[in-house]
Amino acid sequence: MDLTETTVSLDRIEQHWYYQSKAKAVTSFIDTVNSKVVLDVGAGSGFFSTHLLNNSSIREAWCVDINYEKEIDSLTNDKPQHFRKKIDSIDADTVLLMDVLEHVEDDIGLLREYVKKVPPGAKFLISVPAFNFLWSDHDVFLGHKRRYTLNGLESVIARSGLQVKRSAYFFGAVFPIAAVTRLSQRHFKYPKRAPKSQLVEHRPIVNATLKALCNLEISVMNFNRLFGLTAFCLAE
Repeated sequence: MDLTETTVSLDRIEQHWYYQSKAKAVTSFIDTVNSKVVLDVGAGSGFFSTHLLNNSSIREAWCVDINYEKEIDSLTNDKPQHFRKKIDSIDADTVLLMDVLEHVEDDIGLLREYVKKVPPGAKFLISVPAFNFLWSDHDVFLGHKRRYTLNGLESVIARSGLQVKRSAYFFGAVFPIAAVTRLSQRHFKYPKRAPKSQLVEHRPIVNATLKALCNLEISVMNFNRLFGLTAFCLAE
């Protein structure tokens, strides 16, 4: 999770519908039974690797982010979790790049770099924001360079030396709401304001409703190549 992304307190973020739903999508995409060591690239707070340590048999996590002020080693669910500014080769079988590629100019180069750091056969789970027509102040605030279609993401992954296993859009259930909101903001002239995160804390009933919608979507997510706010891809 990008540390600049949210105004929601980090100690409450696990209850937010967006991150709860995305964490479930992660566990539905990867083999949590046979995975043992996860490398979380651009990890930020380490939200997703922490979720895996708490909710799967994965036994160790390495979180890498150039924005860390210091490097630390800690325990999560009695399992080692390491936070590093950079890392060389590592014997990880699962690599997470959760909303990372859109932040860099050379997305193919970044992927190639990490392909070289892990053993052959390692699985890469990648998520990126979907569809350039949904571009908004939220993207500007986060420093995004682009948004992706599934075909575009698959092309980047293939050119990096990875083989695409499966891919899908997610957050299709809330896609119409986001699309109408962002397109209307672009169409109508509002007073100019500084870009800011659109991730906010909702009332419990709203949070529960949005979470329920996304949970229902998980079961059919693998068939969704039409629309969503996020594009997911599993590669090897």
